Amino acid sequence: MFTGLIAELGTITAIAKGESSAVLTIAAPQLVSQIALGDSVAVNGVCLTATAITGETFTADVMVQTLAVTSLSQLSVGSAVNLELAAQLGTRMGGHMVQGHVDGVATVVGFTPGEKWAQFDITVPEKLAKYIVDQGSICLDGVSLTVGEINDTNNVVTVWLIPETLERTNLSGKKAGDLINVEVDVLAKYVERLLAKGDK
Repeated sequence: MFTGLIAELGTITAIAKGESSAVLTIAAPQLVSQIALGDSVAVNGVCLTATAITGETFTADVMVQTLAVTSLSQLSVGSAVNLELAAQLGTRMGGHMVQGHVDGVATVVGFTPGEKWAQFDITVPEKLAKYIVDQGSICLDGVSLTVGEINDTNNVVTVWLIPETLERTNLSGKKAGDLINVEVDVLAKYVERLLAKGDK
């Protein structure tokens, strides 16, 4: 489990693509000393497993299904990626409960800088819009954010990014047309399942 608070902005240093998977090598000079083989690391919000550690880099395997349903397939050497280690019990839980299980991919439709924050607009898949509410939580590329507005007519979700978020994540580099991983609040999905099943 994660909290959506990014610990480091890593860099893709190599990508080895196979027929049904890819191996990412990621530079993470601040975090790598805290990563052990087999540890879960959220990479742009996708829970991956560290399979090797060398110097300031670690590698992670990405299966074909993950490539198909997330924006990781769009990464290239030099791409900046948001990194977070799994949450530890006994520490403050900022952000919100994030599983690292991406629900879908959204498209960036607007990025408007402001004096104290930037407006960030994305179009979410229609099937996910029902789980998103004003002032609720949403995870974009692994970043825990609060929903500012949602337009149900066109499924555009607006969040506001403060300078700290812009500085510590890759969201500042997003532009219209870019793809971004979305994980909705898991509690909404549990409530939907409970209501659908009822007392059956």
